[in-house]
Amino acid sequence: MAVLAWLLIPLVAAIGAGLWGSWANRTRKSRGDGPELDGYARFRAAMEKSVAVPRSSSGG
Repeated sequence: MAVLAWLLIPLVAAIGAGLWGSWANRTRKSRGDGPELDGYARFRAAMEKSVAVPRSSSGG
């Protein structure tokens, strides 16, 4: 009987994982990559702005 209990534990865990996975995935809405790509474009634009940093001519 104890062997049966040890075999049922993984079975119940697998069923529970499947149910949880389907429940966790049910509320996802496909948003697309729009907001992420817009943010990346703003980041690249900010990085491309060159700021002139004056160097000292005293070559130290």
